[in-house]
Amino acid sequence: MDIINSENIFLIVLAIVWIIGAILQDLRRREVDNLWNFSLIAIALAYRAAVSSYTGNYWFILNGFIGLIIFLILGNVFYYSRLFAGGDAKLVIALGTVLPLSYDWIVNLKIFGGFIIFFLATGSVYALLWAFSLVFQNWKRFKKEFVKQFKRFKKLFITFTIVAIAWIVFVAILGELNLFFFGVIIFFFPLLYIFAKSVEESCMVQPVSPDKVTEGDWLYQDIVVSGKKIEQNWEGVSRRELGLIKNKYHRSVMIKQGIPFTPSFLFGLLLLLYVIWNYSFLF
Repeated sequence: MDIINSENIFLIVLAIVWIIGAILQDLRRREVDNLWNFSLIAIALAYRAAVSSYTGNYWFILNGFIGLIIFLILGNVFYYSRLFAGGDAKLVIALGTVLPLSYDWIVNLKIFGGFIIFFLATGSVYALLWAFSLVFQNWKRFKKEFVKQFKRFKKLFITFTIVAIAWIVFVAILGELNLFFFGVIIFFFPLLYIFAKSVEESCMVQPVSPDKVTEGDWLYQDIVVSGKKIEQNWEGVSRRELGLIKNKYHRSVMIKQGIPFTPSFLFGLLLLLYVIWNYSFLF
């Protein structure tokens, strides 16, 4: 059975519409509503149930539940490894109800793998371009911070440079020049880390008035409100902590803003669909 068929067109369009909605929320508020992500799960499963009831083939709805379970695991892995924020992880989970587009689970696993690879690859390029745009807008602060971070991690840079040179010499002696690229990666790794740290410190930390803080925001540093310490953590500001900040805190709060990563979901899905349409033999 073709992957892009009459049964799956609705699911594909649904996913694209929901991702675009998530992007608009992310760009505007740096968060995606839980209700928005969960409604994608509900609508996709309801559609699958209706199609299964009409055709009498209940694998269509079962595939949705299996995909949901698999992506529930993936979403939690991404979240607890601190690769994704909560909204991004929940969008990954929701897409699990959409992406099982075949009755053949070997094909579905290829689709899952293709989406993750395309999504992460395009996301890396997108995040790098976004970072460069932040650097352009905040060049003076970035330059000062980069010098500071380079001095801080100078020993790390020297160590990696020595390892990179040793690797290049080693592969040259062996005549395995095809492994030369790994030496380049070793050399640039600390520079990329210093670059990312400099962007974070100089371009992504902003003072916000207490009434503008929202649940899930990342504190840049710990704050004390009415004698109670609110610590910075990956989960962000809780609802209880938000109430304290809004009612008891009377100074600006330093908030660390992340890169709105949801556009990567759209890039990854569209690239996956392009490959499926033009190179279906791969699946």
